Amino acid sequence: MAAFLRSKCSSVGRTLMGGLGNNLFGAVNSHVEAVTRPSYCDAICQQVRTFIQMRTNLKVVDNSGAKRVMCIQSLRGKKGARLGDTIIGSVKEAQPRGKVKKGDVVYGVVVRAAMKRGRNDGSEIQFDDNAVVLVNNKGELIGTRVFGPVPHELRKKKHLKILALAEHVV
Repeated sequence: MAAFLRSKCSSVGRTLMGGLGNNLFGAVNSHVEAVTRPSYCDAICQQVRTFIQMRTNLKVVDNSGAKRVMCIQSLRGKKGARLGDTIIGSVKEAQPRGKVKKGDVVYGVVVRAAMKRGRNDGSEIQFDDNAVVLVNNKGELIGTRVFGPVPHELRKKKHLKILALAEHVV
């Protein structure tokens, strides 16, 4: 659940972060691998990191009772959803005695996306997973807590309640 923040001017960001793996002890081996095959690494990153579209599985990061949601429809446009966009999803896994049940159709706000997003200062933000916070059709939160980091770009999309409940704003 770590955010990957890198400036556009930095060309060694991925190499120093350890390639595709998250292990810090294997950074030397990843460095050698990244130097010998940089085009292969870039091709994999570009294939995996896309918009949140239909049939994308997202992790739920609030205490509404759902664990995993599958996107049914993006309310943004034809390509898909990005950070701060609203989606419609179906609950695939849920905790027993939660506010939502398995099979419920719910609305959600994307709070973490694996796709890179550029910022005004020239940096880029990228998360390790795709995550969503469940809301009702009026835009009010179903849960009362938000776990993990969330980007401050949600302020532009008028999701101030999510930012107020979040543990860490990146």
